Amino acid sequence: MTQHDSRARTALVVVAHHRTDSLTAHTARRAAAQLETAGYRVDLLDLHAEGFDPRMTVADQPDWGNREKTYSEEAHTHMRRILDADAVVAVFPVYWQSVPALLKGWIDRVWNYGFAYGRSKPRLAGKRILWLGLAGATADDPITAGMRTFLETGLNEGIASYCGFSRSTVGLLTDAEERPQRVDADGNLLVGDAVTGAEREARYTAFDLRTRELVEAFVAEELVAL
Repeated sequence: MTQHDSRARTALVVVAHHRTDSLTAHTARRAAAQLETAGYRVDLLDLHAEGFDPRMTVADQPDWGNREKTYSEEAHTHMRRILDADAVVAVFPVYWQSVPALLKGWIDRVWNYGFAYGRSKPRLAGKRILWLGLAGATADDPITAGMRTFLETGLNEGIASYCGFSRSTVGLLTDAEERPQRVDADGNLLVGDAVTGAEREARYTAFDLRTRELVEAFVAEELVAL
């Protein structure tokens, strides 16, 4: 990949959306292509397409206090994909200022006690993660600041840092809806007209550019570390 590291590095790109034609899926594909161009081997994990069930089972977490326990085969399969990755990029729509159940369930079932946490040196120590959250709110909506803070606290501190990641970055991609929406001072949701034509093309070109910049910064951070 670079003169510092001849081994091709791997990025696990996790898509958490139920539609392959969604802007979330499009953004994940763009991020994956950009990572490949930067020299990564990309493992694209589409949770819905692969039939991942976000509901925790007893088999996923038998004998909870045993750090050496055997988890379900599905959990082990996903654990191996995380261990094989140098970096993780999670792409998801922001639901209720958080991640959707599909992604939260993947973390619940796979980032398990004894694997992702519960050890003096977590098995995920040293890995990096980029969270790309797509939000319908407009960039100038006052709710955006609180949304960003909530996501950064929960994802960076509550999950990634707790599991030993060396770096965790939240990229909040606002203006994801065709019909711009924002909440006014009285708490009313204001929904505008759908953008069309040249205005729509310009909006999503700018959206793709913001995604590209976030991925570029994520890759650049690793090069500095090397």
